[in-house]
Amino acid sequence: MKPWTVGALKRMVAGATITLAMALSLHTPPVVAHAMLVKAEPARRAALAKAPAQVRLWFNEEVEKDYAALTVLDGDKRPLTEVIPQISADDPKSIVLPLPELPPGKYTVKFRVLSVDGHVVDSSYDFTVKSKAPGK
Repeated sequence: MKPWTVGALKRMVAGATITLAMALSLHTPPVVAHAMLVKAEPARRAALAKAPAQVRLWFNEEVEKDYAALTVLDGDKRPLTEVIPQISADDPKSIVLPLPELPPGKYTVKFRVLSVDGHVVDSSYDFTVKSKAPGK
């Protein structure tokens, strides 16, 4: 039996490294393709001097229009409107809910959307409409 030479060991290590690299490159991790909120108007934790006329949410992918839910709750957790939110005509990744005139107070935006990949995203955030300064 021959003893291993340095050159033979180097070739074996190089071959094993190449084989491992090739095996790892063939494995791709699963893609996480859930709709994620990327922008909101009004924004999370916004303190607004003027009440918004609507809430508009943008996601990183299209949402199923028939399953999009968006509501705004007052400080007593009551919905402000019965209007059904709509997918924006100019952007299928965005949903819009028109609002009635809002008095000063804290509001909660609740949304639930179904991604085109079949995953449900359900979340909420708050914003505040500040009181007007006296004498203005």
